[in-house]
Amino acid sequence: MRKSLILLPLLLCASPAFAQRPPPQLPPELTDPATAQRITDAMQALSGALLNMRVGEARAALEGRRASPEERNLTVGDLARRDDPDFDRKVQQHIASVGPAVRHGMRAVNQALPQVMHDLDDAQKSLERALSNLPDPTYPQR
Repeated sequence: MRKSLILLPLLLCASPAFAQRPPPQLPPELTDPATAQRITDAMQALSGALLNMRVGEARAALEGRRASPEERNLTVGDLARRDDPDFDRKVQQHIASVGPAVRHGMRAVNQALPQVMHDLDDAQKSLERALSNLPDPTYPQR
């Protein structure tokens, strides 16, 4: 017990090995603003592809009938615009907000990463201590 009281403050002190190790960070590719722009561009292309997908024939088939000639060209975007005349503007605004949100998220992860790594290291040490105190299953039983 006395030994642990003496060693505990020593374990909590900063050691030179820890002081020399740079804090972990995300790779520069993930923190680059160009990456966020590429994600925004990809979201724009994917949403355009989804909104232009034809669903008129599938809708008619689900209703158990044949699609009319006008229904064959009906797209997801057409269905969404029926309920909301500002649908296109809202989608564009939402996609435009993706880039800043991604950049903000990357910055937050980068700031939290050193503490997360430190906490994971502490958890690993605690698990190692707990496992070292388990009885040896190969030790002869009485």
